[in-house]
Amino acid sequence: MAKVKKQRDYFDSVHIWGRVWSIGALLVLFSMPVAISVYYNAWPQANLLFTALLKLIPLYWATSIIEVVTFTPMLGAGGAYLSFVTGNITNLKLPCALSAMEQAKVKSNSEEGEIISTIAVASSAITTTVIIAVGVILFSPVLDDLRNSEALKPAFSYVSAALFGALGASYLRKHWKISIFPVFVGIVVLLIAPTFGVSTLLFVTIVAAVAGTLVLNKLKLVK
Repeated sequence: MAKVKKQRDYFDSVHIWGRVWSIGALLVLFSMPVAISVYYNAWPQANLLFTALLKLIPLYWATSIIEVVTFTPMLGAGGAYLSFVTGNITNLKLPCALSAMEQAKVKSNSEEGEIISTIAVASSAITTTVIIAVGVILFSPVLDDLRNSEALKPAFSYVSAALFGALGASYLRKHWKISIFPVFVGIVVLLIAPTFGVSTLLFVTIVAAVAGTLVLNKLKLVK
């Protein structure tokens, strides 16, 4: 009983502070364009702003819902709040959390997984901030040369692919039976629509993975 109460207190605290920091992050994001408009006394025309938002909001609402539904079960409550406030989930926070749970040999939907995921995401956010600060200071004199270098340019296009390839290889090797169908679905989707959004594609392949696993489980090919 005491354990259940501690669990409830922990998650209540996570949700309270998660909402506080999420709202705070939104206020900070909105404060910048408002401050610029106030300082220069230059406000966007309501009809033009509404027209632009009408085209963008449906896309971002769909992506936001897909990301929350997709990422939260893998990251846990604490990891999800931290990830959505600090950003760069697909490229950094999610791989770090999954790798940490893999190394600790815990499941994402367990108590241990919740703690490990939160620590991993927090460590990733702090490390990223420090590295970016150091990188800006050290590389700012040569940043343009590095960015425009023909030798290094291909590397910048394959950072995410290399990161997820290295992370996914261990999962594909261990769970190759349940990996075949979602990988096949992802390839087919990209062949049909090469410009398909990453978050939407991730959601599609996760649904395919769940559906394929259920079918294999019914056929008693996997446990």
